Amino acid sequence: MIGRISVLAFLLAPGFASGAAPAVKDAELKEIIEAARVAWKIPGLSVAIVKGGKVIHLAGYGSKSLDKDDPVTPDTLFPLASCTKTFTSALIASLADSGDLAWDDPVRKHLPTFRLSDSEADKLAMVRDLLAHRTGLGGHDLLWYRAPWDADEVLRRAAKLPLTAPFRGGYQYSSIPVTAAGKAAENRTGKTYDELVRERITGPLGMKSATFTTVEARKNPDRPKGYELRGGKVIPMAEYDAREPDAAGSMSASVRDLATWVQFHLNDGVHAGKRIVSAKNLKETRQPHTPMRREGLIADIYPESKQVSYALGWVVYDHRGKLVVAHGGIIDGFRVQITLLPEEGLGFALMNNLHETKANIALTNSLIDRILGLDAKDWTEYYRGLDGAEAKAKAEAKEKRDRERKPEVKPLASLETHAGEYEHPAYGTGKVKLDGGKLVWEWSSFRVPLEHWQGETFRATSGFFADELFEFTATDADGVREFNQRGVIFKKK
Repeated sequence: MIGRISVLAFLLAPGFASGAAPAVKDAELKEIIEAARVAWKIPGLSVAIVKGGKVIHLAGYGSKSLDKDDPVTPDTLFPLASCTKTFTSALIASLADSGDLAWDDPVRKHLPTFRLSDSEADKLAMVRDLLAHRTGLGGHDLLWYRAPWDADEVLRRAAKLPLTAPFRGGYQYSSIPVTAAGKAAENRTGKTYDELVRERITGPLGMKSATFTTVEARKNPDRPKGYELRGGKVIPMAEYDAREPDAAGSMSASVRDLATWVQFHLNDGVHAGKRIVSAKNLKETRQPHTPMRREGLIADIYPESKQVSYALGWVVYDHRGKLVVAHGGIIDGFRVQITLLPEEGLGFALMNNLHETKANIALTNSLIDRILGLDAKDWTEYYRGLDGAEAKAKAEAKEKRDRERKPEVKPLASLETHAGEYEHPAYGTGKVKLDGGKLVWEWSSFRVPLEHWQGETFRATSGFFADELFEFTATDADGVREFNQRGVIFKKK
């Protein structure tokens, strides 16, 4: 039970059956939202709902911090993470309107330094390819996540990565090409990404809360703390520091301003009677480009969809026969979801301070069903079931790994021989050091203590890589050649 009623009991109450969409009272929306917040153990949540061109619900729930009574408000500033990509696609649409670039321009026309390791892909890549996740470049998030180098260096390094899918032949979610799209816009106009978005998008929309770096966001006192769920307990999570404006994920905004963002899209690029982006180019951002195969996680996340595709900064799918255009965002301690149903004139923005939770999509689905009078389904139960299945599979895999471990199998080479510099063409150089009789891996901003696991395999004991394995390759007592971590092979210099 959640409070006095369960989510399912509430959704199955009279008035929630399928058929013509019933009128929705604000009190009903509040009860659905608060029930979901409690069920998912979310400290704080802000919600905006737009219907028929009007904001029909705008409110904060819970607290910005578990340390004190500090309520979330519609003006509380949350990081947008990957929902920044929706602003980047609108920016490119605006630049297409003004003739500064075109969707089908070669990337290198505007960003000569951009390279893909495959020569044909490198030659053919267009601006739209960068936003459609179809360049063939995999995620490689550790090239930018907490990296001490800037975005230009990320792009330089990415040019040395092999493609993991055929060019335009498969969906590969990666923030790196979107960063490149932002850099292309900068090079073409001579203005920075944040200047461009402010000038062409957030400024005309009156989105005064929008910021583009963590340094800028910290000037706003109405900011929440981030949290994660670990072992069933909600604990604080360290803030991610977005040091420079990045087209792939550095923005922050309030849900009040996201309500305006949703209205702008539902009104096909017009705000307060003034056209900001042409309907043609804004609609282009929502056209399916890259099919996302309905299997595995995609099938689980969109269980009632017949087709799911990535557009240009948006995911396009069907929910119970309704066209949906949406995007999510996750960064340390926070989760955001922006959802549009253009044919219904309906849109949502949900922001909370709990890491990697599926609450946002569960609650959005529940609100869609309620507002449109669709058959009730307990989406909280469904998505929590997914979490349970994922946790069980992970625990079973760990148990199997631990059971098969042979710690008595000693490494061929000494710890001193494992120490040294290791290099990867894109990831660069890192060091394995011997500290107090144990190995420590130092690369990027990470310092990773390692303990012997079995043979040439070592386990990270703490920090970001905790419990992950580092697999060294040694030919004999004197020859350690390389190690493999997350499929990335660093060779000893």
